[in-house]
Amino acid sequence: MRNFAIETSLLKWLNFYIKMGEAKRRKEQGLPPKTIKKEKKDDSPNIIQKLRRNQILPVVLAVGFVIFLIFDLVRYYNQ
Repeated sequence: MRNFAIETSLLKWLNFYIKMGEAKRRKEQGLPPKTIKKEKKDDSPNIIQKLRRNQILPVVLAVGFVIFLIFDLVRYYNQ
């Protein structure tokens, strides 16, 4: 008989616990509200992130490539 009483009280507690919301349960237990965890930023960005932030670098690379192509073309026709 005692086992039955323990099971029914356990079932009542589980039913109460499942139906209750997280915020209400934390309030009744005297706990503070949940805080949102912030993701840690990576302090050392990789090369691709550095290139995305620096907007002048792609322009400099493109101009350098065009100058190289012109220089190579002039050398080819002077042979």
